[in-house]
Amino acid sequence: MYTAIIAEDSKPILRNIWTLMQSMELPVRITAMVSNGVEALEYIKSHPVDILLTDIRMPKLDGLALIEQSKLVNPQLKAVLISGYSDFEYTRKALNLQVFDYLLKPVERHQLVDVMERLVKHMQEQQGSDKDFLEGIVEPQFLSSLELGADFHAADKVMLILRRQPFTPAPGPDRWTQKMLLACLDEACAPHGRWIFPALLPEQYLVLVNASVLDVYPSVYGCMEAVSGAMLAQGIRVSIAAEAQPVRSRVLAACYEKLDKLMNEQLSVSGQLMDTKYPLPQGVLSSREMEKLAGLFADMIGQRQKERFTLLLQQQVLNFQNSNIRMAELERFIWSLAEAFGSLGSDQHSRDRPRLAGEVQQLLAAESYEAFGEALLSWTGQSFEMLHQNKKSSQELFQQLEQYLRQQLYSQLSISEVALEFHVSPSYISRMFKKYSQSTFVHYYTQLKIDEARRLIAAKPEMKAREIAEVLSFGDQHYFSKVFKEYTGCSPTEYKQQTRTEEE
Repeated sequence: MYTAIIAEDSKPILRNIWTLMQSMELPVRITAMVSNGVEALEYIKSHPVDILLTDIRMPKLDGLALIEQSKLVNPQLKAVLISGYSDFEYTRKALNLQVFDYLLKPVERHQLVDVMERLVKHMQEQQGSDKDFLEGIVEPQFLSSLELGADFHAADKVMLILRRQPFTPAPGPDRWTQKMLLACLDEACAPHGRWIFPALLPEQYLVLVNASVLDVYPSVYGCMEAVSGAMLAQGIRVSIAAEAQPVRSRVLAACYEKLDKLMNEQLSVSGQLMDTKYPLPQGVLSSREMEKLAGLFADMIGQRQKERFTLLLQQQVLNFQNSNIRMAELERFIWSLAEAFGSLGSDQHSRDRPRLAGEVQQLLAAESYEAFGEALLSWTGQSFEMLHQNKKSSQELFQQLEQYLRQQLYSQLSISEVALEFHVSPSYISRMFKKYSQSTFVHYYTQLKIDEARRLIAAKPEMKAREIAEVLSFGDQHYFSKVFKEYTGCSPTEYKQQTRTEEE
């Protein structure tokens, strides 16, 4: 529903327009009728108005001056002129003021209906485009039903992003809501216009406040402190990121992207207020220091030093809290532990990455930092236990693989075929052979075939090299002879002669 005001010093004309407007089935509601420009301007300053229908010639403030000053208050205001004049000078001024259309006196129904229907259609189309700047920022279902009044466009905005502080108890279902957060904003920012939108991320809200709020607070930081304090009084802890300078509607998306990046990079375990005006602080650890720390814990995992690992991890968790580590850094550290455990675990590691991601997020969703520390120690303890179990199971698997290869000496198997038979990946089989035989799969399998060829030469000297190559699936006698010499140091014929000499 759009709101409209009529400014006309002739009472009969005023009543006529009001009567005609009431008879139309349009989403327009007349909220005020005034007889001069000053009264109209005062009303527009204190009330949301979408449409202004005004006579050109009025006492105190004429229609053109009224439109000009009203658009300073509300740039999105749509104006329709009512006049008995159509000279060029009025037309030129009206065009400069972007007046939507004219109504010539006496105002007739068909004329008013035509103008208002076109105006409503225009505003509905514009309202749809007005929401475009929130696409990809605001939760889609909320955005689809969103209606922005004309007062939304009346001023530049201070932009804030609110994110629920990690390691704090989840607010009740009636707490982390738009209604509750708007009540907190009212306390900190009223009477200045303020809007709050649920972001794509469930833990995050976008807040826009008219820039006039900076007349109350010396800086955006002061505004953030007031908002944070109001929410803390309701038991809601948040981290806030803010743009230092007011922004226009058309750049909201770019500004939000910058603030969202700031939030993702700077959100810390104990919370903070982030202002783009000031340089971003460096992380607790440099990239090299974090890499070195992750390497230290990975080495302890590789060496199965559970007790030492646990002791140092307990101390490191405390260090992270005392230094207010960023959540992004903490998550990278946890992932380094997960990768270290996974690289030594079973072949399920690569396929279990979604499960690992869920476990990491569950750790970071703890309701206190102390609970996080306990959960992390429990998780790493379970991971060490799984390593112990996997060590036994991997040894058993290798023994089964070796037995299977011995049974298939008279065939020709690829590593992919063996992987398919045992329901594991080729890379996992490669790791097993490297770990337990210090050899590759191909080298180990070929060695078994050459050992069998030596046995056949000794047991059945009448067999020719071509026959042995064929039964062991080498496919080619010359290739078999070349491989045999590579593995034994002599050709099949030379080896046969050696065995005869040894027998004599």
